[in-house]
Parts: sequence; structure tokens; C-alpha cells
Amino acid sequence: MKDKFIIGRYLPLDTLVHRLDPRAKLIFVMVFIILIFMAHSFSTYLWLLLLILIFVRLSRIKLWFLVKGLTPIWIFLIFTFAMHLFLTKGGTRLIEIGFISIDTHGVLEGIYIVLRLMFIIMISTVMTLTTSPIDLTDAFEKLLTPLKWIKVPVHQLSMMMSIALRFIPTLMNELDKIILSQKSRGSEISSGGIVNRIKAFLPLLIPLFVSAFQRAEDLAIAMEVRGYDTTKQRTSYRRLHWQWKDTVVLLLLIPIAIILFALKILGV
Repeated sequence: MKDKFIIGRYLPLDTLVHRLDPRAKLIFVMVFIILIFMAHSFSTYLWLLLLILIFVRLSRIKLWFLVKGLTPIWIFLIFTFAMHLFLTKGGTRLIEIGFISIDTHGVLEGIYIVLRLMFIIMISTVMTLTTSPIDLTDAFEKLLTPLKWIKVPVHQLSMMMSIALRFIPTLMNELDKIILSQKSRGSEISSGGIVNRIKAFLPLLIPLFVSAFQRAEDLAIAMEVRGYDTTKQRTSYRRLHWQWKDTVVLLLLIPIAIILFALKILGV
């Protein structure tokens, strides 16, 4: 299970993408996601896919490893495609059986939405795989520092984000242990149809939630014992260093956006 769920994991490699400032990567990914929502043709999505493949190559992440990380959301993607397929109307009528009808606009919108979600997850996963959770939390807190002036609890939000990212791999490991223990007791989890697998998976949620709450309580007690206080001003042991290459990466967003809008206007 943990091999198929890579969100929150970090690959400690030495690449150009890994060495970028986490603030630059966070800003780049946020703007890139906005550009993904601007795409609405096969040429624009092809341009974005090419860019994602370049980022994956520069990060030295295996493409199959990244695609396999989409496995847990395939059901959600299929459901999203089906909703647009049957509910979005317009264009040429392809199939009509009773009250069920499928139009070309429904097919196109379903494909576009699925590609949009896949690209968002892929570019976000590349960021998390190339940035440690601690660096990502520091970048998040630094970027949101101006919000402290309007009494937004930036530090608390950053701490929650850091704990959530650290808990994901831990919970995946715990789920693997629960699955193995259930299999040793003769439970058929990985066999049968989809309905049987869902029924066999539901009993795993109770011990998983119990373990998660227990770990959260242990963490809260440990932080209280060490005198952690969210209201105190804290210093940072790690210093983020902005370099010229970080500026260049952000400037690359300009030609990326220009090409995207040119393809969109031309309607290619």
C-alpha cells in the first residue's frame, strides 16, 4: 500500500530541483496549478504534460513511480469522468439509450477534468518528492509571514501542515502492518471483486483510526512535556537561502504562460 501512495514522501537525491529554494518551488507549483486551470484544449494539455515530464526528468524521478502514485485516486478520476460523461450536454449526440445520453462535449469535458486533476497531483507530488516536509513547512511559514499582521496563526498552520505530511507515511506503514496481520488471520483482502475488497477494507479503518488518535495523543503529550508553546516567538535552526537559479525558475513561468495562452487563443 505504501508503495502506491507517495504523497508526503521525500526522495533525498542530489538534483537541480532538490537544490532549489523550497519557497521558489512552492510559488512555482502554485502558479503552475493556476495555469493548469487555464488550459482547455489538447494542445495546451500536451504543452503542460511536456513540462511535467521535463520536471520529472530533472528530478531523476522514475515516471512509472510517479504514475503508480496515482493508483489510490483512480476510482475518484473514473467517477469524475463518468459524471461529466453523462451530465454534460452539448455538441454531437454519440449515444442515446432511454434517458441516458452521451454527447461530445461530455466526453471532452470529462477528459479535460481528469487530465487537469492528474497534472495537479503529479506536479504537487514532484514538489513533495524533491522537498523535505520540514523545508516545505518553513517555506510555507515564510511566504505567509505577512498574514501575521492580520492575526492569522501562520506558525500554527505551518506546524499542522508539517505534522500532517509526516503522519502520511507513518499511517501508510501502520496500514501495511494491519493488512499483514489480517491476512495472517485468514482475511481475504486482496482477492475477489471490488465490492468484496471494499467490504474487507472497511474493518481496517477502525484500528487505523485508533492508531492515528493514539499517535496524535502521544505527540501532543511529548510537545507539552517539552514546554512547547504556540504563542511564543520561535527562532529557526534552518535558514533558507534564495539564489539566482530560484529567480530564473520563477521567470520561466512567463514564457510558459505566454505559450499556453498563445495555444489557447489559436485554438489548436
